Amino acid sequence: MTAPGELIIEPKNGQPADACVFIIHGLGADGHDFEPLVPALALPDNAHIRFIMPHAPRLPVTINGGMVMPAWYDILAMDLGRRVDETQLKKSAERIQALIQEQIDQGIDSQRIIVAGFSQGGAVAYQAALSFPQPLGGLLAMSTYFATADSIELAEANRQLPIDVHHGNFDPIVPETLGRSGVERLKTMGYSVNYRQYPMAHALCPQQVNDIGKWLSERLI
Repeated sequence: MTAPGELIIEPKNGQPADACVFIIHGLGADGHDFEPLVPALALPDNAHIRFIMPHAPRLPVTINGGMVMPAWYDILAMDLGRRVDETQLKKSAERIQALIQEQIDQGIDSQRIIVAGFSQGGAVAYQAALSFPQPLGGLLAMSTYFATADSIELAEANRQLPIDVHHGNFDPIVPETLGRSGVERLKTMGYSVNYRQYPMAHALCPQQVNDIGKWLSERLI
């Protein structure tokens, strides 16, 4: 797996960043998919937040006939639990963790770093955030599933991590049952989770974007 780089959006006011939000895209996309989200969040001018949107490497994906496309890991079967290549997923999560550590090394407090992910990127976000050895500012899981729930090594530093999970109740790609299942697993592991459902398919909706903006403001401003 190669690391093809990241899209980085610095604070709009030109001030040095004192917080960072990672947004991890879904299968077949790239970091630019979430570029329009940043202005749509309508964050205040005193939000000195750097957004980092990594691009996935190109991999053959089994469920798509072996077609090579941007992917954080291979999906082996679209069964009820989603059979995935956990080794690839965990390598992708380690890449995200290395990027997080770079931000910490540059002076960003780990508790002012939030990890967000959509669909396949959300599975990577679960793994990266919950196993990171320093306390983070939050985890946002959108239209996704907790693929490594049975194998993840949880970090004690993030046992109190604020977690927001969003899902559309008309999602034909990642059924809401998978999203809810991840929430229930988190709760059995002792995490406090805020779950929000929206009348949408496999996408973002205006109300959700508004909620994300408010949630980020509460965490980072």
